[in-house]
Amino acid sequence: MLSWAATFLIIALIAGVLGFGGLAGTATGIAHILFVLFIVLFLVSLLLGRRAPPV
Repeated sequence: MLSWAATFLIIALIAGVLGFGGLAGTATGIAHILFVLFIVLFLVSLLLGRRAPPV
């Protein structure tokens, strides 16, 4: 998911350089949403992922 966020960020940067403001804004918004979602899922996996093995 982090790779998708990086991909949309690169698309936004290229679109911004080429003058496509609407596309750049959309791609930046998508990259931001994916990055926040990645961070939330990462924190949830840190909290819930380490359970003691059953004995």
